[in-house]
Amino acid sequence: MAPWGKRLAGVSGVLLDISGVLCDSGAGGGTAIAGSVEAVARLKRSRLKVRFCTNESQKSQAELVGQLRRLGFDISEGEVTAPAPAACQILKERGLRPYLLIHDGVRSEFDQIDTSNPNCVVIADAGESFSYQNMNNAFQVLMELENPVLISLGKGRYYKETSGLMLDVGPYMKALEYACGIKAEVVGKPSPEFFKSALQAIGVEAHQMAQSCRSLDTAPAPALRSIEMSKDAGSLESPENTWEMSR
Repeated sequence: MAPWGKRLAGVSGVLLDISGVLCDSGAGGGTAIAGSVEAVARLKRSRLKVRFCTNESQKSQAELVGQLRRLGFDISEGEVTAPAPAACQILKERGLRPYLLIHDGVRSEFDQIDTSNPNCVVIADAGESFSYQNMNNAFQVLMELENPVLISLGKGRYYKETSGLMLDVGPYMKALEYACGIKAEVVGKPSPEFFKSALQAIGVEAHQMAQSCRSLDTAPAPALRSIEMSKDAGSLESPENTWEMSR
């Protein structure tokens, strides 16, 4: 593998995924992936601009940043691009009132959103809230609309927690797409608009940016070059993740 200096030639900024790249989620706040805290510190000491870009939708942005700080990361809320705030902006701009099929941990992000008489559905990684009743409620809302709108916070297939691999929002999003005969609007990776908002936040063009991500489901847009964090990070065959940085 080429040294980082060569791989980052011409790069002015780096987008860092969080779950599966910096840490594995789980009970007690999860665990930092080996070498990740130092990797972030070294990137921040370099000439590069750093932006954290996540599809995390079980925690508020404040809770996520607090967790990462407890694990030793140098990070602030203003450095994070996350799907829930982006979705709220879309809802406000379009006058949408969602039925929220989301995790209780992220519900506070939607406190300022009108949810009466829903005219759309927002789905996220709801965990235990993915019950038949809640899925059917979302299905009924969509089927009663003349122009149904389904907004999904990401579309990942699975992710890794300390207890093992977990289903992500993608399979549930696909179930509603199939049942209703519609296509979801994805807010989060790999949506080009989501990446664009992260780039704009640090003032870097796509051709000057690199990203480290955990899987092809959340891979960067073609204009972004990718940084490998390990050979088989978070795969079904090799679920262990590590960071290696050439000095």
